[in-house]
Amino acid sequence: MWIGWIELDLLLGDVHSLKEKRSVVRPVIAEVRKRFDVSIAEVDHHNLHRRAALGVGLVGADRAHIVEVLDAAENYVAYRPGVDLLSARRQILSGDD
Repeated sequence: MWIGWIELDLLLGDVHSLKEKRSVVRPVIAEVRKRFDVSIAEVDHHNLHRRAALGVGLVGADRAHIVEVLDAAENYVAYRPGVDLLSARRQILSGDD
């Protein structure tokens, strides 16, 4: 068993309120969840209107699959209009760790 997760630190574009932030972040979360079949949530910067941190995680039997899905999710978010990816931290562990 393999467990992988990635934390994406985002700078949002033309956002001036927490309500506008939600209108940018919610579609990203929904699309990543649907497209890559992963768990995803906003995990930090809840009170900052131009910043967001998203946590993406999944469990699988094959390490290569975990890496492929995390790479694809990171690339999808990185190239999303109105969102700048500042950093990405990832960890992949086996059930033996």
